[in-house]
Amino acid sequence: MPRILSIDYGQKRTGIAVTDEMQIIASGLTTIPSATAIDFLKDYFSKEKVEAVLIGEPKQMNGQPSESASIIKGFVTHFTNHFPDMKVIRVDERFTSKMAFQSMIDSGMKKKQRQNKALIDEISATIMLQDYLTYNKF
Repeated sequence: MPRILSIDYGQKRTGIAVTDEMQIIASGLTTIPSATAIDFLKDYFSKEKVEAVLIGEPKQMNGQPSESASIIKGFVTHFTNHFPDMKVIRVDERFTSKMAFQSMIDSGMKKKQRQNKALIDEISATIMLQDYLTYNKF
Protein backbone atom coordinates (compact mmCIF):
# COMPACT_ATOMS: atom_id res chain seq x y z
CA MET A 1 0.00 0.00 0.00
CA PRO A 2 1.42 3.44 -0.82
CA ARG A 3 2.22 5.99 1.86
CA ILE A 4 0.70 9.40 2.53
CA LEU A 5 3.12 12.28 3.02
CA SER A 6 2.46 15.50 4.92
CA ILE A 7 4.16 18.85 4.32
CA ASP A 8 4.27 21.74 6.77
CA TYR A 9 5.69 24.30 4.34
CA GLY A 10 7.22 27.47 5.67
CA GLN A 11 9.19 30.36 4.27
CA LYS A 12 12.49 29.00 5.64
CA ARG A 13 11.87 25.39 6.70
CA THR A 14 9.57 22.58 5.68
CA GLY A 15 8.58 19.80 8.04
CA ILE A 16 7.78 16.45 6.45
CA ALA A 17 5.98 13.43 7.90
CA VAL A 18 4.94 10.16 6.33
CA THR A 19 2.70 7.22 7.11
CA ASP A 20 3.75 3.63 7.40
CA GLU A 21 2.87 1.40 4.44
CA MET A 22 -0.42 0.42 6.08
CA GLN A 23 -1.39 4.11 6.48
CA ILE A 24 -2.01 3.69 10.19
CA ILE A 25 0.75 5.65 11.92
CA ALA A 26 2.24 9.04 11.04
CA SER A 27 5.93 9.56 11.76
CA GLY A 28 8.15 12.58 11.38
CA LEU A 29 10.51 12.15 8.46
CA THR A 30 12.67 15.29 8.43
CA THR A 31 12.83 19.05 8.24
CA ILE A 32 14.50 20.56 5.19
CA PRO A 33 15.23 24.06 3.89
CA SER A 34 12.12 25.10 1.95
CA ALA A 35 14.20 26.01 -1.11
CA THR A 36 15.15 22.32 -1.45
CA ALA A 37 11.63 20.88 -1.01
CA ILE A 38 10.94 19.95 -4.66
CA ASP A 39 14.33 18.26 -5.09
CA PHE A 40 13.88 16.37 -1.82
CA LEU A 41 10.41 15.21 -2.89
CA LYS A 42 11.62 14.11 -6.34
CA ASP A 43 14.21 11.93 -4.65
CA TYR A 44 11.75 10.60 -2.05
CA PHE A 45 9.05 9.80 -4.63
CA SER A 46 11.62 7.90 -6.71
CA LYS A 47 12.29 5.61 -3.74
CA GLU A 48 8.88 5.33 -2.05
CA LYS A 49 5.38 4.90 -3.40
CA VAL A 50 3.22 7.82 -2.23
CA GLU A 51 -0.51 7.98 -2.89
CA ALA A 52 -1.26 11.51 -1.69
CA VAL A 53 0.37 14.57 -0.17
CA LEU A 54 -1.20 16.69 2.55
CA ILE A 55 -0.18 20.32 2.51
CA GLY A 56 -1.06 22.58 5.39
CA GLU A 57 -3.44 25.44 4.79
CA PRO A 58 -2.78 28.25 7.27
CA LYS A 59 -5.88 30.01 8.53
CA GLN A 60 -6.66 32.67 11.07
CA MET A 61 -9.05 32.03 13.93
CA ASN A 62 -11.96 33.36 11.84
CA GLY A 63 -11.24 30.89 9.05
CA GLN A 64 -9.72 33.46 6.69
CA PRO A 65 -6.32 32.73 5.09
CA SER A 66 -3.36 33.81 7.21
CA GLU A 67 -0.47 36.00 6.06
CA SER A 68 1.59 33.00 4.96
CA ALA A 69 -1.21 31.57 2.80
CA SER A 70 0.11 33.20 -0.39
CA ILE A 71 3.58 31.68 0.14
CA ILE A 72 2.08 28.23 0.58
CA LYS A 73 -0.27 28.71 -2.36
CA GLY A 74 2.81 29.44 -4.50
CA PHE A 75 4.42 26.25 -3.24
CA VAL A 76 1.29 24.23 -4.04
CA THR A 77 1.35 25.58 -7.61
CA HIS A 78 5.06 24.76 -7.91
CA PHE A 79 4.43 21.29 -6.45
CA THR A 80 1.57 20.47 -8.84
CA ASN A 81 3.66 21.65 -11.80
CA HIS A 82 6.39 19.17 -10.84
CA PHE A 83 4.06 16.35 -9.73
CA PRO A 84 0.87 16.73 -11.79
CA ASP A 85 -0.35 13.20 -11.06
CA MET A 86 0.07 13.41 -7.28
CA LYS A 87 -3.12 13.85 -5.28
CA VAL A 88 -2.86 16.99 -3.12
CA ILE A 89 -5.06 17.37 -0.05
CA ARG A 90 -5.11 20.74 1.72
CA VAL A 91 -5.62 20.52 5.48
CA ASP A 92 -6.20 23.16 8.14
CA GLU A 93 -2.96 23.61 10.05
CA ARG A 94 -4.22 25.97 12.75
CA PHE A 95 -2.74 25.16 16.13
CA THR A 96 -0.34 22.48 14.86
CA SER A 97 2.74 24.47 15.91
CA LYS A 98 1.28 25.06 19.36
CA MET A 99 0.32 21.40 19.63
CA ALA A 100 3.82 20.39 18.51
CA PHE A 101 5.40 22.62 21.15
CA GLN A 102 3.07 21.26 23.83
CA SER A 103 3.89 17.68 22.84
CA MET A 104 7.58 18.50 23.26
CA ILE A 105 6.88 19.77 26.78
CA ASP A 106 4.68 16.77 27.58
CA SER A 107 7.37 14.36 26.42
CA GLY A 108 9.87 15.93 28.83
CA MET A 109 12.14 17.68 26.34
CA LYS A 110 14.51 20.20 27.84
CA LYS A 111 14.08 23.91 27.05
CA LYS A 112 17.06 23.93 24.65
CA GLN A 113 15.56 21.04 22.65
CA ARG A 114 12.18 22.81 22.50
CA GLN A 115 13.85 25.81 20.84
CA ASN A 116 14.64 23.65 17.79
CA LYS A 117 12.22 25.15 15.25
CA ALA A 118 13.05 22.44 12.72
CA LEU A 119 11.78 19.80 15.13
CA ILE A 120 8.59 21.81 15.71
CA ASP A 121 7.98 21.86 11.92
CA GLU A 122 8.48 18.11 11.66
CA ILE A 123 6.17 17.43 14.60
CA SER A 124 3.58 19.81 13.11
CA ALA A 125 3.61 17.83 9.85
CA THR A 126 3.20 14.64 11.88
CA ILE A 127 0.23 16.06 13.80
CA MET A 128 -1.48 17.14 10.55
CA LEU A 129 -0.99 13.69 9.08
CA GLN A 130 -2.11 11.77 12.16
CA ASP A 131 -5.21 13.97 12.44
CA TYR A 132 -5.99 13.24 8.79
CA LEU A 133 -5.61 9.51 9.37
CA THR A 134 -7.78 9.65 12.46
CA TYR A 135 -10.61 11.78 11.13
CA ASN A 136 -10.68 11.18 7.38
CA LYS A 137 -9.36 7.76 6.55
CA PHE A 138 -11.58 5.57 8.68
